[in-house]
Amino acid sequence: MTLLFALIGTLVFAIVAPVLGCLLAGLDRKISARMQGRVGPPLLQPYYDVRKLIEKDNVSVNSTEGTYVTCALVFTLIAGGIFFSGGNLLMSVFVITLSALFFIVAAYSTRSPYSEIGANRETLQVMAYEPMVLFMAVAFYMAAGTFNSAGVFFLDAPVVTNIWLVFLGFLFVLTIKLRKSPFDLSYSHHAHQEIVKGITTEMSGKTLAKVEIMHWCENILFLGWTALFFIWGNPVSIVLALVVVALVYFLEIWIDNNFARVKWQALLASAWVVALVAGGVNIAFMAYL
Repeated sequence: MTLLFALIGTLVFAIVAPVLGCLLAGLDRKISARMQGRVGPPLLQPYYDVRKLIEKDNVSVNSTEGTYVTCALVFTLIAGGIFFSGGNLLMSVFVITLSALFFIVAAYSTRSPYSEIGANRETLQVMAYEPMVLFMAVAFYMAAGTFNSAGVFFLDAPVVTNIWLVFLGFLFVLTIKLRKSPFDLSYSHHAHQEIVKGITTEMSGKTLAKVEIMHWCENILFLGWTALFFIWGNPVSIVLALVVVALVYFLEIWIDNNFARVKWQALLASAWVVALVAGGVNIAFMAYL
């Protein structure tokens, strides 16, 4: 039955997440434009961009790049399906990490110097945020008594009341997960002068369209993890969680538009320190006190 729920959740996520992710990306552009004193593109501009990419011919340096990207997209959908069907949070974390690894391998397979630099930095970003994400899953288990995301609906209070320090640490690495400045080192929204288009330099056409759709789905999944901290047995908590998610995403957009990009050394060091302090201390406190 759990497998059936996961399959149904994956199918629903594959339909709903790209739509919501597209609208979220369009809203991101509009808000960023307003912050910069511009009108900005239409709300559906991300959809127009992806549709244009799908209509283009694929120009690839090898036949495996597209296969790896497809695998990355599929595993992203599976991770979202597991989580939103009420399944195992830790399994969702592992699957989305596997998706990131396939994305990295896709870039390495092109043998392009720009793509390889982007892949190196993407690997560093995974190394930076993964400890805190794992701490989040463990802390959630300690607070809820289960790894299943559906378990929050049986709680008398949100888990954030017990693991608020973990939540703050997760907010820090969420900036990396959402590819926002100052931690956008690999995908190159802010580093064009260094590595052209970073990890996606050699990707085009349908392959690049799949990458964009994958990022839309990732954003929905990560914001779902954020909402998990604020949901409990009261149905009103869902509204509260949506408000918190909206505020968190606005905060990420504001950070993206107001902070300069840092070096990878600062990214790695700061993320590990935050994981140790926020994650380690909170988990130790719950385990021994």
